[in-house]
Amino acid sequence: MQQPRRAFLHTAGRLAALAASCGAGGIHAAPPSASNAYPFSLGVASGSPLPDAVVIWTRILHDPLNAAAMPPLAFSVRWEVAEDERFSRIVARGTANATPELAHSVHVDVTGLAPARWYWYRFMLGDAVSPVGRTRTAPAANAMPDQLKLAVASCQHWEFGSYAAHRHIAAAAPDLVAFLGDYIYEWGPYQLRHPQTALRTAESFTLADYRARYAQYKTDRDLQAAHLAAPWIVTWDDHEVANDYGGDLDERLDPRFAERRATAYQAFYEHMPLRLPPADFARLRMYQRYDWGRLARFHVLDDRQYRSRHACTPAGRGGSSSVLRRECAELGDASRTMLGEEQQRWLDQGLASSQARWNILAQQTLMAQNSQVPILKESDGRFWTDGWDGYPAARQRLFDALHASKAANPLILGGDVHSFFAAELNRIPTRARSAANPVIATEFVGTSVTSPSRPQARTEQYVAMNHSIKYGRSDKRGFMLLNITPADTTVLFLALDDVHDAASPIGTAASFLVRAGRPGLVRA
Repeated sequence: MQQPRRAFLHTAGRLAALAASCGAGGIHAAPPSASNAYPFSLGVASGSPLPDAVVIWTRILHDPLNAAAMPPLAFSVRWEVAEDERFSRIVARGTANATPELAHSVHVDVTGLAPARWYWYRFMLGDAVSPVGRTRTAPAANAMPDQLKLAVASCQHWEFGSYAAHRHIAAAAPDLVAFLGDYIYEWGPYQLRHPQTALRTAESFTLADYRARYAQYKTDRDLQAAHLAAPWIVTWDDHEVANDYGGDLDERLDPRFAERRATAYQAFYEHMPLRLPPADFARLRMYQRYDWGRLARFHVLDDRQYRSRHACTPAGRGGSSSVLRRECAELGDASRTMLGEEQQRWLDQGLASSQARWNILAQQTLMAQNSQVPILKESDGRFWTDGWDGYPAARQRLFDALHASKAANPLILGGDVHSFFAAELNRIPTRARSAANPVIATEFVGTSVTSPSRPQARTEQYVAMNHSIKYGRSDKRGFMLLNITPADTTVLFLALDDVHDAASPIGTAASFLVRAGRPGLVRA
């Protein structure tokens, strides 16, 4: 998402002024001599690729679980981008200020790059040099690339296993990684080893808490390797803030939840390769659009910040529940929204104007109807209210816009539900496929990196009871790998043997093919 140059200069000036005011010492070129620890303990990352630009990121932190030991000073961090891994052909270099107000994070929007090529980048502070990351720019706007290799991941609770999936993402050498939410979870002991047993403690509430949570997660070497391998595009889901929150309301019905959400949003920005900080972190715009030449357009959605409150919540709390359609009149309320009016208009425009061969909606959760009981007539069904089933009118508006736009070859990507799903989405999701109710998009949902799910037998019941869902697998952790070409898209559901084993091998649980011009699934 290209930011206006004026906005960039304004924000750069604001941050420079902020850094200049940090303590009596101003901006420091190196950490205080009393601290000799390595300052790049959280690694580096890149993302938000454009044809001529990419964002590179790091955070200066010596002790990941003791940020308070960092002095309240700004540091001048040097950076370089090169055409080769040895940095013999440097194409861009400069300095960036790591300020305590933004947790000593560094976001550099490196511009003036050539389209469709790989680059290498690194940071320096004093004598310390960061790991070398590999990144790439998007193809030129009018180019038609031969292929795009895309890894898709989500839901990586530290408490429930190793990050072996990220080791395999790095080994796959993708062109791009899409992370679809729950990068962190808001609870668990602040520790630097993945435990054998989860312990629900130490929930994050403050800005310091959330910063420490990201620092904890980013110490994982496999996660760092996946960031080193390719640029990322990211969105969030609920656990970056609190379980099952919707809009401005959490499960606790906390009257100060908006403050908590704003601090969590700030910590998210501080730890992701995103372009510019907003004027107000309470309203951090996350929906974005990225074009991969004429091959693919990514519509990256935010279905948390703007959604209506959950339907038919139990007395005394917010958040999700499972409800019978006939007993929850709110499900039929046409005014309820998942994306909010502004984001929906933005999506409608992006679909209608797209010239891409593939239109990819990168969003949080399962979009296909998924009743937990058999449906004999349209008034039947039991639905989980946190997903799109809890917002059926909003889903129908999205499907109507998708159909009206005539955007080519829609693919829906999701996470959140800790299961692999493959589905064919009908124009009217509550009705079976027919000539009057055709398949308008193909959906792929990836399982979690670590977070647990339901027994596989239950998922097989869901597949049998719901006409749109053609495949489901909930007993495996892993990620999705897509190979997108002008003619077709191949999707691999890659599953770990043992999520608790950092050296776990990985295998293909299922593979599918979608042919351009023919929505629907073919087993590959």
